[in-house]
Amino acid sequence: MQASGKATSLAGKVAIITGASSGIGAVTAQLFSKLGAVLAITGRNMENLKAVADKCSKESEKQPLIIQADLTNEGDTKRIIEETIKQYGKLDILVNNAGILETGSILNTSLEQYDRLMNTNVRSIYHLTMLAAPHLIETQGNIVNISSVNGLRAFANVLAYNISKCAVDQFTRCVALELAEKKVRVNAVNPGVVITELQKRGGLGPEAYAAFLERSKTTHALGRPGQPEEVAAAIAFLASDDASFITGASLPVDGGRHAMCPR
Repeated sequence: MQASGKATSLAGKVAIITGASSGIGAVTAQLFSKLGAVLAITGRNMENLKAVADKCSKESEKQPLIIQADLTNEGDTKRIIEETIKQYGKLDILVNNAGILETGSILNTSLEQYDRLMNTNVRSIYHLTMLAAPHLIETQGNIVNISSVNGLRAFANVLAYNISKCAVDQFTRCVALELAEKKVRVNAVNPGVVITELQKRGGLGPEAYAAFLERSKTTHALGRPGQPEEVAAAIAFLASDDASFITGASLPVDGGRHAMCPR
């Protein structure tokens, strides 16, 4: 379908958004609701999911389907697809947003930490996409994976996280080629530093996080960290028919950080 030239619309589309209980996922759910999509939102924190669902219902008359799930649990991953199809009868959009960040270098990143990051950030996406693909083929739908500028550039002391996000970018390109003949598009969004709870959950205390945000003014060409609404807008664009001729792309939403070099 060709882009119409009208404002972005997701009217009538059924979307799964993982990691929707906070941050980029929560804001994306609200925007998708505003644009007319009906949602299945997933996450581990039921209280947060209910709060996000309430905000979505204010943007749309359609209440999201809430699925509490841990994507590292194969049974939970299967249940996300099964409950969505049972509720809505189809799937148009899969937003693979759930992910974690932890610090560590080759000198102190244990195999346990490596496995935890790869299982959450890569294996779960692989599994959910595998299960969703037959339904997306039926609707000629699309997938948006949330990667990171860390998938495009090398940064010290977040080794396992960097590897996981680089894998997401390659996964995006490979699956885009595999599903292109089925008219299913697959793209990624690569945020820079965005003001969410991600870094705090990754181990930064209040003072370190404040310093991290201050330093972001110099590590991003536009002189500031991003807002989750800016990333959500890019996700909505790639998920919409406005992006009908885009597949296999990794779109930086990072204030120019991917283009910068130390001087």
